[in-house]
Amino acid sequence: MPETSSPFVSYELNGDVAVVRLDDGKVNVLSHEVIDTLHESLDRAESEAKAVVMIGRPGKFTAGFDLKVLQSGPEAARDLFRAGMDLFVRLYEFPLPVVAACTGHAFAAGAIWLMCCDVRIGADLDVKIGLNETAIGMVLPTSVVTIARDRLSPRHVLSSVLLARLYSPQDATDVGYLDRVVAEDELEQAAIAEAAGLAEGLSRRAFTGTRRVIRGPVVQSIREMLDDDTRSFTVGLS
Repeated sequence: MPETSSPFVSYELNGDVAVVRLDDGKVNVLSHEVIDTLHESLDRAESEAKAVVMIGRPGKFTAGFDLKVLQSGPEAARDLFRAGMDLFVRLYEFPLPVVAACTGHAFAAGAIWLMCCDVRIGADLDVKIGLNETAIGMVLPTSVVTIARDRLSPRHVLSSVLLARLYSPQDATDVGYLDRVVAEDELEQAAIAEAAGLAEGLSRRAFTGTRRVIRGPVVQSIREMLDDDTRSFTVGLS
């Protein structure tokens, strides 16, 4: 399997599908190292693949941004937030279909990551998915709320964003974090098969152009918000 610059992220090409795995052996936090390596993996995918699958570790998709960094000071927190949001916006407008294999818990930035993928398949496990920021003392940035309004069911936006509700995988399909749920031992195969079908069935040119029509205005508004969001990010951090 080709190596990446982080021991926590692996990349392999499976036919036309780039398979990207995140596994730090713990709760899969998003650090600068991980974010940079995910960008590297997306760079490779753009040059050699037709679709992407992003897979977490068993029981943990990701617990979100590295809390040690967020709590180390305002400047460090702002830098990590901006790096993560730049990655998520890239995923949101990526020129290839992106499939997420949600292997377990997906909190905070993990839920944002899911919302920025095109097809989200979850494992049928006793885990929770959602934006828990207001429960842990963080004010959700406007850019994140904008993504939630675009991707989640309107019936669940308030509960998800303001009330910090966390959902089982089955409930998360109704909310909009996931599209479907499969047995844990079928997840990886299902995600790769989904991506392979998209790679074979879609025109890259037409997909990229139509994505621009659908998401372009949202992406533009998010980019316009990010500087202000970054400057104020630590205001609500406890």
